[in-house]
Amino acid sequence: MTRVEVRADDVSKVIGPATLLAPVSVSAPSGSCLVLRGPNGSGKTTLLRILIGTLPATTGTAQVGDRPADERDPVVRAAVAALVGAPATYRDLTLRDHLVLLDATWGGDSDTCDERVAAALEELGIGHLGERFPHELSSGQTQLFRLCLTLFRPSEVLVLDEPEQRLDTTKRALVADLVAARRDAGTTIVLACHDPVITERLTGRPADRVVDLVAADSATERASGDD
Repeated sequence: MTRVEVRADDVSKVIGPATLLAPVSVSAPSGSCLVLRGPNGSGKTTLLRILIGTLPATTGTAQVGDRPADERDPVVRAAVAALVGAPATYRDLTLRDHLVLLDATWGGDSDTCDERVAAALEELGIGHLGERFPHELSSGQTQLFRLCLTLFRPSEVLVLDEPEQRLDTTKRALVADLVAARRDAGTTIVLACHDPVITERLTGRPADRVVDLVAADSATERASGDD
């Protein structure tokens, strides 16, 4: 796997009189985890969108590896798997069909596709739902399916906006373990998260970081375990 660092230097977002994100600098070295915390309105989702290149910053720069963060760049698009907002789904495709389509899009081996699709669904505890359509899922099942879509595609960078949404304690722990395994395998992880269990699970190494964003003028960064 290619190792990719994600960083933002003095980025902010202002639209008219509204400051959506106060200037902040963050970085996630390759194979580490960066957790963003903060109250509603502090700009967590805005910062994630800047980091994945779907929203231009008003000030500062953001990079994925050695390239500007821009989703129109095919190199950036191939490197980053992100769950920031609801992904597009198709009413007439089953969960399994969606993963098969995703696998083909990213050049998966057709001979082993069925096995990998089944394993991906089972990994998140929704293997028994493979023949359902997205609109037939509960809110928690929908979140697990969205995470499955994001985790299934190849990537060097994984970006998640509050992956704990609508999940019970057991499923949150499961997701934390899956994301930690990706980090340990060399994937760079960036996520916004309010759940202390997930945060603790993902920031247990010196390279991992937590950034507390505030709605006013600053964000503070600390190494995991620091007060």
